[in-house]
Parts: sequence; C-alpha cells; structure tokens
Amino acid sequence: MDTVHLVATNGLGAERAAADGAPRPTADDAELLDAYSRAVTGAVERLAPAVVSLAVARPAPERFRRRGLRELRGGGSGVVIAPDGYVLTNSHVVHGATHVDVHLSDGRAVSSEVVGDDPPTDLAVVRVPDGSLPAATLGDSSRLRVGQLVIAMGSPLGFQATVTAGVVSALGRTLRAESGRLIENVIQTDAALNPGNSGGPLADARGLVVGVNTAVIAGSQGLCFAIPVNTATWVASQLIRQGRVQRAYLGVTAQTVTLDRRIAVASRVAAATAVRIMEVQPGSAAAVAGLRPGDLIVGADGRPVTTLDDLLAAVGGHAVGTRLTLDVLRGDGRHTLPTYPTGMPAEPAM
Repeated sequence: MDTVHLVATNGLGAERAAADGAPRPTADDAELLDAYSRAVTGAVERLAPAVVSLAVARPAPERFRRRGLRELRGGGSGVVIAPDGYVLTNSHVVHGATHVDVHLSDGRAVSSEVVGDDPPTDLAVVRVPDGSLPAATLGDSSRLRVGQLVIAMGSPLGFQATVTAGVVSALGRTLRAESGRLIENVIQTDAALNPGNSGGPLADARGLVVGVNTAVIAGSQGLCFAIPVNTATWVASQLIRQGRVQRAYLGVTAQTVTLDRRIAVASRVAAATAVRIMEVQPGSAAAVAGLRPGDLIVGADGRPVTTLDDLLAAVGGHAVGTRLTLDVLRGDGRHTLPTYPTGMPAEPAM
C-alpha cells in the first residue's frame, strides 16, 4: 500500500510539473543514460575476456580432519595481466592452497601454480601454463577521482562473469590485512562486492584495471574496498621476478606510547604519542644507525610518527638500501639519525 501510494504521488507530481510548464525529459536526457550504459558495456566487453574465476583447495584444519574432511574448497576471482598466463588475485584466495584451477572466459578449466603471494597487501600471482591468453590493460590508480564511475567484475557466490557498477566513494583509505599490516591508499567503492569477488578487477569506464577487489565490511551496504593497481603492479612484478616481495627491514621491536607533555613541549613535538623502541636487533640497520632501546621515534623522513602503524608505513614503503631519516628523542635531546634499511630476512614486525 505504501509503495502504491508513493508511485501515485510521484505520478501526480509529474503531471503537475508538466502543467506548470516545468521541462519534460528530453532526448538529451535519454542520450545521457545511453552514454552511461555504453560506458559500462564497452568496459565490460574490453575487460571480460581477461577475467577468470579460481577454484581453490587447501588442507583442512585439524578439527575438520578429525571428522574425516581432509581439504577445504573455496573460490575467488582474478584477472590475466600478461598474455603468457600470469593472473593477479588476492593472497587470501590462494594462500596455503594445494591446488588451484583457473576457469578461463572461454570455458576451459586449467590447473595453475601459485607464483607467489603477499599477505601484507593481500595480493598474489598465479600462472596458467597456457600462452596467448587475453590480458587486461592496467591503468593508473593515482588518477582516480572521488565520484568516478568504476566497474567490478568477478564470480561472487559462484556466479561467474558477474558485473556491478558504482563510483569511487573515497580514496586514501587504510585497510588492515590478515597479516596485521596496514594496506595504504585503498580505494573505497559502492560497486557491489560479495564473497567470490575477491581478486577480481575494478575497472574504469575505459576498461582499464584500476584496482583489485579485496574486501567488504560484513553487515554493511556499499562499503567495499580494492587495492590500487599501482600497488598491485609493483607487488606483481616482484612476485613474478623472485616469488616474494622484498621489503625494507629496520630491525626494531617497538610500541606506541603516550608522550610525556614536558618532553613534548621541550622538544617541540605537537603529537601526544610516539613510538618507543623496546629492542634493537644486533647487526640490523637500526643497530648500525645507533638506535637504542628507550628511544622515542617522532618522525621519519620529515613526516610525523605518532603510532606504530606510522612507523610500519614509513619502513614498509621504503626502498631497500636507501636512506631513511628518523627523528628520535632520548635523554640528552632530539637527534636526527640516518638509517639504511636492509632487506627483510623473514616477516618480523618491521
């Protein structure tokens, strides 16, 4: 009844508007709608041949094995980024997988291998041993604008080759990966994503890939996230070359602490918190630079460091072997210490 009443009221309003001489919808308005449709369909036609779905098997946890279930099966999406079979997807889709089948747009299902995965950015690359595949064209995520049309493709809930469209809702978000690290500069979109969309492409109106769909917030509507393609390009190139991402390593254990107000005033630090070094690994870049337990890090390369996440971002996004200048407070005053982070030996905190 409410819906009928609403429609009737809207219809009456339209009649009154026409009677009052208000402009009716014109052919130009229809053309605008057609332009939107053409943009979406054109992008889909260009991108669809490169979009794939993944069927993944991984060992079952012990509690399931006790019940006789040896492996778990799941799925996700991906996009071919090179004609020789390299497929970009999410780390959480293929991490720990014992078998990955890639279902191509032409209907074939091909066994593939995981080239490498990077939990800190939730990205991975798998390879299909079949050349001459249609590959997507990668765009430039740094040129995205809030409100821009974007199209998501993938296989949500097992429905292959599904398309949704929306806009860029926000830029520069941070998202915490399963590894605990923050993923910087994440794209927020209202293009509908569901389980199974993970790893699929987010494209612009030209069909260029601008992001890799990665997450939704459970219980929400229109809060979906994608890893920017500029990040994905850098990660994928390292995974293809060496099977892992080489990140900078400082060699400290640290925590966020409240900064004593007297120290902050004396050192002219505006923030209320800083990062205290708890431990310095022997022989590390931090040890060579002279960092000590108890030092308070308040800046990195001229940017404030107020939390542990700030320090993780500064170190994690830094090129191995290049200079990273830290602003440090210790008992005898404020110091500026040059450090030269090395390659990460494993996966420590930073």
